[in-house]
Amino acid sequence: MGRVLGGLRCIKYMLLAFNLLFWLAGSAVIAFGLWLRFGGIVKDLSSEGKTPEYFYMGLYVLVGAGALMMTVGFFGCCGAVRESQCLLGSFFTCLLVIFAAEVTTGVFAFIGKGMAIREVQTMYEEAYNGYLKEKMNRTLITFHSSFLCCGKESPDPVQSTCPKELLGHKNCIDEIENVISAKLQLVGIVGIGIAGVTIFGMIFSMVLCCVIRNSRDVI
Repeated sequence: MGRVLGGLRCIKYMLLAFNLLFWLAGSAVIAFGLWLRFGGIVKDLSSEGKTPEYFYMGLYVLVGAGALMMTVGFFGCCGAVRESQCLLGSFFTCLLVIFAAEVTTGVFAFIGKGMAIREVQTMYEEAYNGYLKEKMNRTLITFHSSFLCCGKESPDPVQSTCPKELLGHKNCIDEIENVISAKLQLVGIVGIGIAGVTIFGMIFSMVLCCVIRNSRDVI
């Protein structure tokens, strides 16, 4: 009896510690997703009418999963403190949903990044061609200032839109691929990492459920 109660207390405290870390991780995921969505390059591009929707898709799933993580972390603590099998079962189900969302985000970031890159490159091509026709295109200026690049093979056709701080020539098509690829790689690492952490939460919740059931059977 004493060993069962001791094991119950140990698992309960481990789950409480996990949920605290899980809540903090959810806050960090939300902050990371919002920073990618509304900060820097992506923010500038989204203010010009067209937006890289495919790139945003992964960020929206990431932020949504982060919000769910914070909520689940709170209710997971309640379930552990109250030793409620019902709450712990619900906690497990929510963790399973979060696990699926994070894996989806990670897979999208690594496998679907080619489509996201092509989408942004197409936006640049349209802005580039629009400038050659009209000689006035704010979107092209935004691209150049955001990615710190100018033109494609040569900056000469769009020299007047090049950022002053740019030293030398950078092909915007290549630079877009490098920047978007790096950002999506970060999203993928975060998504897969959180999915891995979620597995431990599911294990703890199921073990605690079993220990609670066994302790009640003993009593």
